[in-house]
Amino acid sequence: MPRPVTAVPVAPRSVSPGPRPSAPGGMGARPGGAFSRPRTPRPPPTAEQILALATKEHVPARIAKGELEGKMKCRIWRKLHAEEAKRFDQVYALMTQNPGLSLPDGFGVLQSGLTVAEFLARKERTQRKAAVKTARGEVDDTAVSAFIQELMEGKTELSVVLGERTVLDTLASVEPISFVLGRSGRQEKLQVVLLTRRSDWEQLMPHLERDPKLTQKPASVARQPDKRPFSDPRPFLVHQGKLVRLTLRNGIQLVMRLRVVGRFDLIVGEDGHEVFVPLHALVRFAAEEGTDSELDSPSEEDA
Repeated sequence: MPRPVTAVPVAPRSVSPGPRPSAPGGMGARPGGAFSRPRTPRPPPTAEQILALATKEHVPARIAKGELEGKMKCRIWRKLHAEEAKRFDQVYALMTQNPGLSLPDGFGVLQSGLTVAEFLARKERTQRKAAVKTARGEVDDTAVSAFIQELMEGKTELSVVLGERTVLDTLASVEPISFVLGRSGRQEKLQVVLLTRRSDWEQLMPHLERDPKLTQKPASVARQPDKRPFSDPRPFLVHQGKLVRLTLRNGIQLVMRLRVVGRFDLIVGEDGHEVFVPLHALVRFAAEEGTDSELDSPSEEDA
């Protein structure tokens, strides 16, 4: 006989509630019933903050900036890059011993093996050389080149005045640091005091004024342009067309009109009777039409 089946009541399933709607403005619920607020982005670090941290930790500025932005910490970088960190320690030690020494200069001292004084002196010379090069590049040299080219093509008989003698010759060609004369051969430009037509020199020479000290002992010419009395041609530009007084290193004094200013040379005199004077041959320069326009330069004793 089949057994009677007793019905067992089944409890209804509980339905889990769905996700709570988010609060307006994107604020989500936090445990305990509180709502989270959006995180405010931190302001970017200032240059002063970066420098202060880099100096304190002896690390590059980029690493200090990264820590301030929440990235890698300086101490972690120092562990990962021990050799580089050691060099930074040495440079910051130099900066402590020499106030005013910059970080790039400190690395320059470390890499060059020079003392701080030697490195800074070399850096100053390099900057002066760069300044002279820049100054020369700002002056047009076309007129001077045309004058020299005319003398060369015409095979004009010239008087090439050197420190203690005069050479009569023609100009065959021009090289970067030398004039090549027709009969005498190569003549270094630094030794040339002035250059003009032979006929003009013969008329000019008897009437020249001379500085007795320089006539007896001509001033030498420094090989480095930045150490010469005059290397920057730009201050002469305002005197073009005016009467000027030039004192050359062998004592010759010329009072003539300044016609052309070139990158390395001046041309003075009248049309057809020009005198070519290299800047390296000058020890003094003054405008005859006013003492207020006199250019500063060392005396012949300092040249």
